[in-house]
Amino acid sequence: MRIDNTELWSGLAGLALSAFVVWSGYTLGLGSINDPGSGYVMFYAGLLMILFSLIILYSAIKDGGPTFLSLWRNVLWTKPLIVIALLIAFTLLFETLGFLVSTIILLIALLRVIDPVAWSRAIPIAILVPLVAWYVLQKLLLIQLPSGAFGIG
Repeated sequence: MRIDNTELWSGLAGLALSAFVVWSGYTLGLGSINDPGSGYVMFYAGLLMILFSLIILYSAIKDGGPTFLSLWRNVLWTKPLIVIALLIAFTLLFETLGFLVSTIILLIALLRVIDPVAWSRAIPIAILVPLVAWYVLQKLLLIQLPSGAFGIG
């Protein structure tokens, strides 16, 4: 067993997080199956998380896992950094441009830059997906979305 085994550390981190979730659920109160308390689901979800963490730990101890350096070798950072920049721009322009315009611009950028899609497919997707989302959120669920400076949506 190596100390730089990523699966070992992720299993330990998952186990610590799982223990915190179980403890938090327990302190909120479990109640009973007929009258569950506010911590009922959290407690049992935490127990399930503990099980999964123990499976990861068992696998890490038995078979080993990749090292930290092997995970980061030959990683291409350009596309993730572009996505982060686009999401920051989307966040900054969301209120000003509104939901529909900013989402259409974001989708066009993602479809053309990150995973190049032909314009004949990118434009309909970038327009129809936000329109459907806008209709569901604004009209069916009655969630207020910013219409922006153009008053669209």
